[in-house]
Amino acid sequence: MEGITGSVLLMCFIGLIDANTSPSIEPGVFSICEDIPKDHHAFTILATDLEGDTLTYEINGPNAAYFTVNRTTGDVSIERNLDREASNYMTLGVYVYDGQTGTQKDLTLIIEEANDNKPIFQEPSYDIDVNENTAIGASLFKAEATDADTSSAGVITYSIDEVTPSAGSSLFSIVATTGEVRLNGSLNYTALSTFYRLKINATDGGGSCYYRPIKNYFSRVIFSFVTVVDVPDLDPQFIGLPYVGKVKEHALLDTSVFRVTAMDQDTGVNDKLLFSIEDSTAAVGLFNISQIDGIISVSSDIDREEIGDNVTLTVKATESKVNIHGVHASTTTDVQINIIDKNDNPPKFYKCGDTADERSCVIASDFTGDVVEHSLGAVFINMTVKDLDKIKKMKLTLEGLNSDVFSVEPQYTASDSIVQLLVKQPQNLDYEEIQTIVLSVIAIDEEDTSFRSTATVTINIKDANDNSPAFAKNTYKLEVAEHSPAGTVLGNITADDLTQWMKATSPTNFFQKAYCPTLQARDTDGKPGSTLLEITLTDINDHPPVMNRDSYQEFVKEGQQFGLKIQATDADESDTKNSQLEFGIEPSRYSDNFTINPETGVLTNRGKLDREALDPDLDGRIELNVTATDMGTLALSTMVPVIINVEDVNDNGPKFKAPSYKFSVKEGEKGAFVGSVQAEDLDQTTEFNRISYSIINGGFGSFIIRTFADERGYRGNLTVDFDLELDYESTHKQYQLQVEAADLEQVKATVMVEVDVLDVNDERPEFKPSEPVKVKENTTTSGGRRELYSAGQRWEPLTVRVNPEHTIDYEQCDLAVIEAQVVDEYTEKGENNSVTTGEMVIEIEDINDNAPEFILSNSVFVVVSESASKGTSVAGVSAIDRDSLIHRQVEFEVTSVQFEDNNNKITDMRMLYEAITTQQKDIYVGNIQPTEGLDTSLKGRYLVSVSATDSGKTVHQHRTGDLCMETLISDPDYVYILIELGLADIGKAPVVEAETDPLRYILMGMVAGLIVVLTVLTTSLMCTRRNYRRKLKAAKAMNSASMVTSNNQKSGAVVPGTNKYTMEGANPVLNLNIDTTMVLDMDEDSSDVDKVSLNSLDDRYSMSEVSNMKSIQEEDEEEGDDGGPPKYIEPLRAALAQQGQKKASDKPHVGFINPAFSTTDL
Repeated sequence: MEGITGSVLLMCFIGLIDANTSPSIEPGVFSICEDIPKDHHAFTILATDLEGDTLTYEINGPNAAYFTVNRTTGDVSIERNLDREASNYMTLGVYVYDGQTGTQKDLTLIIEEANDNKPIFQEPSYDIDVNENTAIGASLFKAEATDADTSSAGVITYSIDEVTPSAGSSLFSIVATTGEVRLNGSLNYTALSTFYRLKINATDGGGSCYYRPIKNYFSRVIFSFVTVVDVPDLDPQFIGLPYVGKVKEHALLDTSVFRVTAMDQDTGVNDKLLFSIEDSTAAVGLFNISQIDGIISVSSDIDREEIGDNVTLTVKATESKVNIHGVHASTTTDVQINIIDKNDNPPKFYKCGDTADERSCVIASDFTGDVVEHSLGAVFINMTVKDLDKIKKMKLTLEGLNSDVFSVEPQYTASDSIVQLLVKQPQNLDYEEIQTIVLSVIAIDEEDTSFRSTATVTINIKDANDNSPAFAKNTYKLEVAEHSPAGTVLGNITADDLTQWMKATSPTNFFQKAYCPTLQARDTDGKPGSTLLEITLTDINDHPPVMNRDSYQEFVKEGQQFGLKIQATDADESDTKNSQLEFGIEPSRYSDNFTINPETGVLTNRGKLDREALDPDLDGRIELNVTATDMGTLALSTMVPVIINVEDVNDNGPKFKAPSYKFSVKEGEKGAFVGSVQAEDLDQTTEFNRISYSIINGGFGSFIIRTFADERGYRGNLTVDFDLELDYESTHKQYQLQVEAADLEQVKATVMVEVDVLDVNDERPEFKPSEPVKVKENTTTSGGRRELYSAGQRWEPLTVRVNPEHTIDYEQCDLAVIEAQVVDEYTEKGENNSVTTGEMVIEIEDINDNAPEFILSNSVFVVVSESASKGTSVAGVSAIDRDSLIHRQVEFEVTSVQFEDNNNKITDMRMLYEAITTQQKDIYVGNIQPTEGLDTSLKGRYLVSVSATDSGKTVHQHRTGDLCMETLISDPDYVYILIELGLADIGKAPVVEAETDPLRYILMGMVAGLIVVLTVLTTSLMCTRRNYRRKLKAAKAMNSASMVTSNNQKSGAVVPGTNKYTMEGANPVLNLNIDTTMVLDMDEDSSDVDKVSLNSLDDRYSMSEVSNMKSIQEEDEEEGDDGGPPKYIEPLRAALAQQGQKKASDKPHVGFINPAFSTTDL
């Protein structure tokens, strides 16, 4: 009977098995955007199952790392950023599982383009040198960039965002489509900047995919430094003009006279200059110039008397290399060289023609003159004395027999003069005694008496009628007043034998003071007799004085004594009042500076002569009017101009017009004008008042000064060196320059010039290193400060504050690094941003703001052995605290214990359980242990509440779940429920039975015979149930014992739920005394292999294995009369049945894992 029953039951089971089909995955190609953000939806896996089973989705394959999938819905999200440029499509493996079987399929994903790449320039920089004469429109270079994107996103547009300095913005342009940079204006190395920095921008065409229609654009900038190269396109330039030099007459050969200086205006080329003399107002070859350094020197003997007082040279400076036009650029200037006279010529005598022209005068040594005997006056001998030297002082003397009869005039002269002889002793001129007198006139140079010349003068004496007839007297002296009228009786003259009255007729012209006519008397024989009538003209004052010269000109150096003898004659009778002369000076502007001896006519200076006291317009020329007045009645006078040339000497040095100067100049400007100093030398000639400036101290090579003529004096323009830039940030913020002014004879004066360097905002800002800033989490007001510095100057600090709209959470971020870039909006020159970004490290400090959090599962039913004793771990809870350090330490405590019996009645219990806290890495585990033995007579479940408390006393209470206590687990009906809970069946799993369809019962009812058989079998099983149970247990125990050796039991860990049984064949779950050391894996004798969790059985568990297991139903379930839930004999089955019912309830269940059992324990 038993065999038939088993066969029928097996037949019934076979007839009720339902076939299961694998899920179906719809094939397809998905287009997804490459710019989908992480954790955003990409696509959904489409799959169906004929049975309508719940599907589980998985992804696999080499591209699975880019995605995550919702295992329940099949929604695929982005895990890693996609890159279409790496691959425009990919395959993704998909596995769909319906709980029994699964399907694998590869999906094709097409990656759609999005603008996610920035343009990249092909070169790291585009620095270039450009000649300043480059033609406008010329192509300078091509800035090329690439973009990995395709379509319009990869189209690059170029632009020039900025040109530094900004004045050069119009000089450059760029082709937007090709990046070709062209010259848009003329460059100039000298007048404009020598370099330009171009900020070139490459911007892509923009685009997006996921965020469509919003477009995002990417751009990249690169800097190009355009250096302007100077080309030789400017002529050289002489500096320090005008050029005036001087040299002594007869200077030695190669004597340095003057140095000219020139510069190449193309400062970037700075070509070598060659000097030459192109022209000269004197003979060629008189001077030579050094080709290299421009020093003019003497090349042949210099004779001032031949070439004149000055020579003008035309000097040329030529560049050594050809310019852009293929020629050697050059410039010329004039150099005036003054010849300083040397007393090297003796005075000489000349005969001049009637025109008195200089060219008609010839040197002569013999002169002649005629004089009537006994006459007075000057003897004209046509003699002129000259000294070719510029400064001349000559003395004339007369030597020879009868030299006392004459005197020479002038006796002293400082200029070329006509020489005359005056009769001093007319009585010694007697024709009857001497007819010729020979004299020597000697001219002596007063400065060097060795320079002298002698001329011979022959004077012929002409006879006069001076013999008288035989009168009583040889001479009759008569007097007649000059200008007497005709008919005036002079006297009565008688002869020896003839008396004859004679009337004198007044002569119409008298050139002598006495008239000696011969009175002749003839006797009867006709022999004449004569006597001399000395008719003396009685002088009247009718002749004004006559100056010996038409004018006087004298040269005297200022500061020296001056003496000039003014000579005049009076035609009136000598030694009378009428001829006695008195000299005087007519009042004039400078007449008080001179005095004249009224008797001798010697003109001298009164006090020191100062050229600078004179009107500069006079050029040192003083013109006096000297008068000569006779002493006669109705005095007559005459006047002669006396020109005194006061020659300038270097008796004054340069004097600055201010005691000191103070200027300021901006840093960073080459050749910037600083200021002007003015000085004046009171000397009136360029030879002595020409001033040159130089910086003798304090300039450190940073400044140059140039001399320019001013309205009064000279000014020195102080500029920054054209090759240097001042730097305010250097040690020299102020310069104390010592400027020297020197005249040509190196008389010097100095002045202090203070130059302040003005700071220009040309330094890039920079961040000062700072310590990390600490901020407590959950704060909204704290912040940090970061100091900004630029070239030592402290700027406004950068302050970082917490955004009040957000709260800092240490658990999300414990360290923040803020990277900042600073831009100086007021930069005047150079870059305006910091070289490097500044970092502010913010350390977020943890506070105890998080309560412990339990690690939850869906639900858990912990099965406790009835033999569980004190100290045995029966359950466990896990918790973490997101705080750090001491704040994260968690302590567990059992707060309450309740018991719920099978009738759902809940009763408060004493503390039957306690929580022991342990730590596994960052997770704290609370092992729940009984504090005493459990009452095995109670059927139901324990409800244990556990609290987790951190060190900050923050409490999180939680109920551990249901602690179910049962005496036996043997019903295989709950194997699948246990599997869903993560537990495995104890022993062999029953055959998989699908859920029964009511339609099939209808079909079964149609077989009446089968129903009868089933009724009989059911009655038979009811009667034999208990006996059959014992046999089943014994069979299972026997089978297990045969599979396990004693060594395995001894050496391996005895794990409840495996096929390891006690020799009595008892169910290990309910009857086994569990050793706590074994449960907690602390058996020292156990191997490591046995200590490994057997959870892998969960993954290997399949329905096929279950179907191969023997399924023997031990006990029928009976329904109550009231149609309520079935009544179960075993508490475990009741617990499992309640678990299944409560899944649909709204009350959430808290799940825990019993650390005493692995998933294979049931």
